[in-house]
Amino acid sequence: MSSTDRGLHIPSLDGLRCIAILPVFVSHALESAGLARVVPGNFGVTLFFFLSGYLITTLMRLEFERTGSLSFRMFYLRRALRIMPTCYIVLALAAAYGWFAGRLEPWWLLGQILQLTNYQIVVGGWEAPIAPHTDVYWSLAVEEHFYLAFPLVYLLLARTWPRQRIAAVLLAACALVLLWRCLLIFGFGASYDRTYLSTDTRIDSILFGCVLALWGNPAMDRSEISSATWQRRWLPLAVVVILATFLVPHRAFRETLGYSIQGLCLFAVFITAVRYPDWGPMRVLNLPLVRWIGLLSYAIYLVHPSMLALAKSLAGTSVPLMLILATGLTCGAAALLYYGIERPLGRLRKRYSIVDRPA
Repeated sequence: MSSTDRGLHIPSLDGLRCIAILPVFVSHALESAGLARVVPGNFGVTLFFFLSGYLITTLMRLEFERTGSLSFRMFYLRRALRIMPTCYIVLALAAAYGWFAGRLEPWWLLGQILQLTNYQIVVGGWEAPIAPHTDVYWSLAVEEHFYLAFPLVYLLLARTWPRQRIAAVLLAACALVLLWRCLLIFGFGASYDRTYLSTDTRIDSILFGCVLALWGNPAMDRSEISSATWQRRWLPLAVVVILATFLVPHRAFRETLGYSIQGLCLFAVFITAVRYPDWGPMRVLNLPLVRWIGLLSYAIYLVHPSMLALAKSLAGTSVPLMLILATGLTCGAAALLYYGIERPLGRLRKRYSIVDRPA
C-alpha cells in the first residue's frame, strides 16, 4: 500500500518497501541460479510485516482519535480492495497453468483461496500441490489471519486504556511469541517450516510495527531524543546488529531470538527514516526510482517467482541473462498489475477511508 493511497503521507515508506522487496527478489533469483542463502531474503519479509503493522495501526489510531471508534466494515472493505484483486488474479493464472501442467490439486487450491498457504506448506512441504510459484502467499496468509482479529482487539483496548499501555501489552505479546518459538524448537523439536511460516510464530514481526504506531510514532508523536542521537547512535547500532543476525549460523538463534532482535532494531530504522527523510542516507529512500519500486513491491512479490521460472527457461544456463530477463519480466508484469488494478482501486479505497474525510 502506498503511504499516500489513503490520504496519509508518511515519508520513506515506499522506499522502505523497496528495501524490503530487493532482498526477497535477489535471494530467490540467486536460488534459481543455484546460489541459495547468499542474500537473507527472509529479512525482507520481516521488514514487510513490520511496515504493515506500523502503517495499518497508524491509520486505525487516526480513525479512533477522530471518531472514537473503528468501522470494521470500512476496514475490511479497504483491506479487500487492497489485497484481494491482485492476489487472486495472480493465483488464478498460476492455478490455470498448474491445472494444465498436472501440478495442482483442487483441494489445495481451495486452501490457498481461504488464505491457508502457510499451513499448507507446513503440512505438505515446499513441494505441496498448490498453484505453481505461489509459495510466497504464505506471508499474505499470516497477515490476513492477524488482521481478522487485531482491529477488534485494538478497539476494545483503546476504549479503556491509553496508547502507551496498549503498546506495552503488544510488546508483551511479542515476548510470548518468542517464548512459544523457543518452546517449539527446544521442547518439541519443531521444523524450520513450522516456526518460519506459521501465523502463531511470526505475528510478532507485525506486532512490533503496531507498537511503534502507538508509542513514539515518528509520523505523529514528538521525540525527546535528539536527531543526532537517532542518526549517529541508534540507527548505526541497529544496522550493525541486524547485519550481525545474518552472520549467526545456528538455526535455533535465527528462528527464536533472530526475528525478535531484528524487530526491535527496526524501531530505529523506521523512526529515522520517517522522521528525517531529508537527512543524508534517508534521501535515497525518497528518490523517484526507489519509491516507484516500492509502489510496485506488492505486485513484484506476487509475480517474481513465476517470472524467475520463465526467465530461467528462456536463458538456459546463462545466469547473467537469466537475472536480466527476470528483472525485466518481473517489473513489467508488476507494472501492469499496479497501473491496471492497484492504482485504480487505490482511488476507490479513498471513498471508504475515515482518515480522508474532513474533521
